[in-house]
Amino acid sequence: MAKTLLLGMGNPILRDDAVGIRLAADISRRLGPVPGLDVVAECSVGGLELLPRLEGYSRVVLFDSIKTRDARPGAWHQFTAADLRPTMNLTNVHDTNLATALEFGRRAGLRLPPADDIHIFAVEILDNLTFDERMTPVLEQTFGCYADAIFAEVAALLGPR
Repeated sequence: MAKTLLLGMGNPILRDDAVGIRLAADISRRLGPVPGLDVVAECSVGGLELLPRLEGYSRVVLFDSIKTRDARPGAWHQFTAADLRPTMNLTNVHDTNLATALEFGRRAGLRLPPADDIHIFAVEILDNLTFDERMTPVLEQTFGCYADAIFAEVAALLGPR
């Protein structure tokens, strides 16, 4: 049986940065026990430090926050790690982006999921710099809407149970 990791990224005390953690906990609760599914609802590491968490899984479903230009808070994006590009100008291994970390891990011989089996759900946020355990009002108020839509996508991705 293929092993899948459901992973919530973020920091629970940096306002909207907690959205990935909240989504992972909510979706995990809704799914209930699923054979072959492991859940890490709260993960605050990135870059190369993320690789040991991903090793040995054939598929990863990752929830995180994102800030893009002209985006609406609460809007969400779905893509895979195959859509990401490695950085060309690495200055610090702690700042390694996901694509670069995955490439390094594969070259180092780690058993990582294929890039097209790392599914990323990223929610547009407003504030990931303010220390607060609550998300901004717009993200709190619309959580149910985007959580429902993302849950439907994840349930379809995991297939019939």
